[in-house]
Amino acid sequence: MITNFLRYPGGKRRMLAFLRQSLPTATTLQGRYIEPFVGGGSVFFSIAPNRALLSDINPDLIDLYRGVRQYPEAVWHSYCDFGSNKAAYQQVRDTDRPSRLVDRAARVLFLNRTCFKGMWRHNRQGKFNVGYGGQDRRWVISLDNLVTVARALRKAELRCSDFEKVVEGCEEGDFIFADPPYLPGGKELINDHYTWGRFSFQDHHRLAATLQAAKERGAHWALTTSAHPDIVSLFAGNEVIRIPRGTGRRPGATVTDSGEVLITSYCRKGEQAP
Repeated sequence: MITNFLRYPGGKRRMLAFLRQSLPTATTLQGRYIEPFVGGGSVFFSIAPNRALLSDINPDLIDLYRGVRQYPEAVWHSYCDFGSNKAAYQQVRDTDRPSRLVDRAARVLFLNRTCFKGMWRHNRQGKFNVGYGGQDRRWVISLDNLVTVARALRKAELRCSDFEKVVEGCEEGDFIFADPPYLPGGKELINDHYTWGRFSFQDHHRLAATLQAAKERGAHWALTTSAHPDIVSLFAGNEVIRIPRGTGRRPGATVTDSGEVLITSYCRKGEQAP
């Protein structure tokens, strides 16, 4: 199983065992598996569906997935060529995105594995501005990892898009797993460690309406989000399950009072919608 390809604050790797109890398996999926906020992709890699659509609003992240899917060996060799100290990190971080897909993918992977806590944050000029975190996590991955990731990604369509367009294209039998940016226990995520630094309550409202419309078309979905009552109330009529252990408000930490919930229109038991 692929579990540590990317470092991703808010990723669901540590709660996979819990989540999988409420998600379909590759063999029970009737349509496509769809993630409109793919992030680190831990749920996708765990389920390993035969047909998938993976999307994210972060173009650097999608470049990484596309590069690894097509050219895992070349991305690995480019990744290995980067330097191994703070000065090398800062030089890569402050250099414009390369023109070749392979080099863009390798750059993103290098920054992700060596930046502080795997955060992905941009300044007002759109420049990646996370500080150096060290080399300890750089060599946890290997060429074999990238080849395995590439094999899984070849079963997926990759798209850089806002979530609404992706969910609006879902059809009967599709299954959506949505893990939007959120502050556990909070109503909005503003100026935090995610790509654009904001996911407002209006965005949550837009997501709820889009998922409800997909449900009416015959698609099923599951959503991880904040336990804030105003957010939970947007999804009335669906099952709400408290997540017993989660990341809490500090990236990288695991807490028992997570402030997070799993909301779903899907019932694993009997593989039927409620």
